[in-house]
Amino acid sequence: MKTGLLETQHAAIVDLVDLALPVADGSAAHALARARVFAEPLLAGQLFDTGENALTHADGVSQILLGIGAPPSLRAAAYLVYASEYLTTPDDVIGRAFGADAAALVAHTRKLVQIQRNARDSLGDETDGPLRAEQVERIRKMLLAFSRDLRVVLMRLASRLQTLRHYAETKLPCPKALARESMQVFAPLASRLGIGQIKWEMEDLAFRFLMPDAYHSIARALDEKRLERERSVEQVRQALATALAQAGLNAQVQGRPKHLYSIWKKMQGKNLPIERVFDVRALRVIVDDVPACYAALSRAHEIWRPMPDEFSDYIARPKPNGYQSLHTVVLGDDDKPIEIQIRSQAMHEHADSGVAAHWAYKEAGAKGYAGVQVVGEFESRVAAARKTVLRQLLAWERDLAAADETEGGGPAGHGYFDDRIYVFTPDGKIIDLVHGATPVDFAYSLHTDLGHRCRGAKVDGVMVPLNTALHSGQTIEIVSAREGGPSLDWLNQDLGYVRSPRARAKVRAWFNALAQQATIAKGRDLVEKLLQREGKTATKLEELASNLGFRSADALFDVVGKDEFSLRNIEQLLRPAAPEQDPDQVVAQRIARSEAELDRHGAGQGGVLVVGMDSLLTQLARCCKPAPPDAIGGYVTRGKGVAVHRSDCSNFRQMAGRHGERVIPVTWGRDAGHQSAHYAVDVLVEAHDRPGLLRDVCDALAQGKTHVVAMNSQTLRDHTTITLTVQTSDTARLGPVLGRVAQVNGVLKARRK
Repeated sequence: MKTGLLETQHAAIVDLVDLALPVADGSAAHALARARVFAEPLLAGQLFDTGENALTHADGVSQILLGIGAPPSLRAAAYLVYASEYLTTPDDVIGRAFGADAAALVAHTRKLVQIQRNARDSLGDETDGPLRAEQVERIRKMLLAFSRDLRVVLMRLASRLQTLRHYAETKLPCPKALARESMQVFAPLASRLGIGQIKWEMEDLAFRFLMPDAYHSIARALDEKRLERERSVEQVRQALATALAQAGLNAQVQGRPKHLYSIWKKMQGKNLPIERVFDVRALRVIVDDVPACYAALSRAHEIWRPMPDEFSDYIARPKPNGYQSLHTVVLGDDDKPIEIQIRSQAMHEHADSGVAAHWAYKEAGAKGYAGVQVVGEFESRVAAARKTVLRQLLAWERDLAAADETEGGGPAGHGYFDDRIYVFTPDGKIIDLVHGATPVDFAYSLHTDLGHRCRGAKVDGVMVPLNTALHSGQTIEIVSAREGGPSLDWLNQDLGYVRSPRARAKVRAWFNALAQQATIAKGRDLVEKLLQREGKTATKLEELASNLGFRSADALFDVVGKDEFSLRNIEQLLRPAAPEQDPDQVVAQRIARSEAELDRHGAGQGGVLVVGMDSLLTQLARCCKPAPPDAIGGYVTRGKGVAVHRSDCSNFRQMAGRHGERVIPVTWGRDAGHQSAHYAVDVLVEAHDRPGLLRDVCDALAQGKTHVVAMNSQTLRDHTTITLTVQTSDTARLGPVLGRVAQVNGVLKARRK
């Protein structure tokens, strides 16, 4: 592959070409010459996978495009497309040298080539018969290519015809997959676009490669009578030309080319021998206008006898692709059939080029040719061409679907494009939408802001509701407000306003943004009020958010507005914390104060008194559950205040042994043993298991007016251990109660745990 040096030299090459070519030659022709000189050093000596010389192929494509009336800019693009294969950055290089339009055309064409190449490679050469699913998928890709640039498919048709010519000229075997694709995809596409010149030749060449025996059989049959047939055709041609001249008609009478594939199809379709195929002898008459067409038809029917049921008026009723002509079959003086086609010069040009003439719009640009303003005319022609192309391709899809139904390939109405529709903007741009899409989906596909402001729609010029389902081929015009947003009804799937997931996501995003704005406003208000209370109104909000770990002030307001971030976090940031003291120093101070207060206050307080620290948090230890009048001691914990233990608690003794400095004196308050005070105390009962034991134990406690708040029992064989948590104001009062429990039948022991 040639890159690097050649690529860096191209700017200089193009400059030299600009100096060498006369400016008066016109910008279009000048661009064509520049493109060929640009491509020549890249393509020289390069071979495609078909064996074609790259430069020869590009020259052939350019000539085919010239033959169907394509403008010089499109012919120039043929060279640039193939040259781009040998550039490392084709978009940049071609864009700088030939403009953005040429670069875009090259990029779209290369993409379509790759899609078709991958599809063809996946089929292989051994597959025979129709391949409708793959065929239609390729049609779909071409259709999408049309939505970007109408010239792309025209260039692909010319390229494929040149490749077929290469195999015919070199007599090399043509891959069946390539020939089959040409017959099933490219030739029908050329026919749908009305480009008969490419369609006939491509069909004949593909027929030659796919069915060589049938092709050569028909060719030999025609060749055996070639001299006789040419003599006969020339006689009737002269006779008709003379008759038309005598009638005062300015007409060209030509012997029409014979297309072998067309002859074979007629033989197969009507089960006819070659002698009964009428267009073996055929004439084409080209006149000035439509009245002259009918006058020529009348004159032909005067000199020869027309055959019944062999007349078609495609002028009054044009074919869907725009083809117009008069077709008739007459019996000559020798009683042999002659097919005659009569058309005007404009009809003849359209039959060869179809909608190709509309590709010239890219040549004119905004100012038209030679500076003449033609925007309206060209744009209307382009829009008409695009609509014609799309409708033909959709009709093609329907024909294939109908064929599938006839052959048992699917249910009635089934089509390969059922999941997509293709509609137009007023200027003819093709828009690809999901099946069942509405004008709202269409508006969002053009621009998000247009979708938000959509208030109405016209379909083919008629106002329709916004939840109207669109169909392929329609032209949609959106009526929008200057400002505003979508309706919540659009998110209601039952109402059917939005069918596209992409459009629905945009509507939902709009409402989410509204909700977020309201949340941010709420959060901002809360934060600003807090700053006022704290006297910090000079605080910069962005700095505050950054100090709290947020990327912006709005991010902070958002979480505050959602109640996901407490304002206390901001308060703590605004209020500097007091320095922490050494925990051991705090304990020592508390012990000193406790000893001093013990002398002054004694134990006259209610509950547990930590001497010198009336407000200090205290809690009764769960391990020993102290209660008056138990001897108690205090232990300063970290963060949980003072834990009060019984003096004989084993846990208390161990902690005091390790951290004696944390032990502080505590005592019961004056009201600690009052009947209104309640302390939880654990009681342990051991007994022989029997039915009703728990009931009798609880009855004994109830008789002693002792309330049980928790109970747990464990039984091993016939021995039961019952642990009860009871409430009491004074452990001295538990003695008589436990004595009563010990007298219960089966109880072995009852004691405080």
